[in-house]
Amino acid sequence: MASELVGVSSTQSWKDMYRGMSSDNIKGLVLALSSSIFIGASFIVKKKGLKKAGASGVRAGVGGYSYLFEPLWWVGMATMIVGEVANFAAYAFAPAILVTPLGALSIIISAVLAHIILRERLHTFGILGCALCVVGSITIVLHAPQERQIESVTEVWDLATEPAFLFYAALVITTSLVLIFHYLPQYGQTHIMFYIGVCSLVGSLSVMSVKAIGIALKLTLSGMNQLIYPQTWAFTMIVIVCIITQMNYLNKALDTFNTAVVSPIYYVMFTSLTILASVIMFKDWDRQNPTQIVTELCGFVTILSGTFLLHKTKDMVDGPPTLPVRLPKHTDDEDGFGQEGIPLKRQDSLRS
Repeated sequence: MASELVGVSSTQSWKDMYRGMSSDNIKGLVLALSSSIFIGASFIVKKKGLKKAGASGVRAGVGGYSYLFEPLWWVGMATMIVGEVANFAAYAFAPAILVTPLGALSIIISAVLAHIILRERLHTFGILGCALCVVGSITIVLHAPQERQIESVTEVWDLATEPAFLFYAALVITTSLVLIFHYLPQYGQTHIMFYIGVCSLVGSLSVMSVKAIGIALKLTLSGMNQLIYPQTWAFTMIVIVCIITQMNYLNKALDTFNTAVVSPIYYVMFTSLTILASVIMFKDWDRQNPTQIVTELCGFVTILSGTFLLHKTKDMVDGPPTLPVRLPKHTDDEDGFGQEGIPLKRQDSLRS
């Protein structure tokens, strides 16, 4: 009799665990998928604008801002804004652990469009890497926690000012400043991780603030005005500063490195740091059992494996191996891009 009760209790607990997504989580899922489609396409449109602007002015990768006068870049920016608005709304309905991993879809879109439009070839193992990223993301989504019920933006502020998250925020800001002022001037043109690192670190803070603003707007529309609280406007200022920083260094990364490599690396670092920030601030894992947490970590490992494949095969092409050929002194493209959009070191800089 006791064993039957234990069996019934165990079955009931599993049913409760996988009882399905709430209506809010489903809304967040749909919005996140739409966001990924727009953002994935925006990478390609923006890079087309960056390359066009670089042909007639100073490239963004070396500190120029001529892309601000290029209409095509603004089209890409508008597309990204639409995607970010959808992403913004998604965070108001669902936890970051559910919303953020769905950015894997933007990797597939940007990689396919880069192959078709930008002629940036993706190796067969790169395609496998994209698939691994998607599988890992789906694994995380299927085990994501339900959204935490919050009644006021002041409650979010209290979570953000707890010692654990304050320590994380201080660490992010310090690391970003060290990268920007010490490492980027020396290694920004040759090491992709520095540009992407700044974008991802700052991005994790922006997502937490975006989620706070989204919750405030959702509560305001439901009749509980949150615009009267100074915390709402403090989160808004943080979002503005973080997004400006992200866009600046993401433009530099796109202008300097292959889009098919920038997108997945940015996705993995941004997703990992955002989920870490969410776990610290909103305590997402406190509402999950060890099995779900371990499964989510396995999803992370799968995503990292996919990214490793993409990064290691970025210079490889399908077909029989060919003998190495010495590059001419000057590349055919005036903007300094060789085949597949990978930047080549200029001979003049080597002399100096």
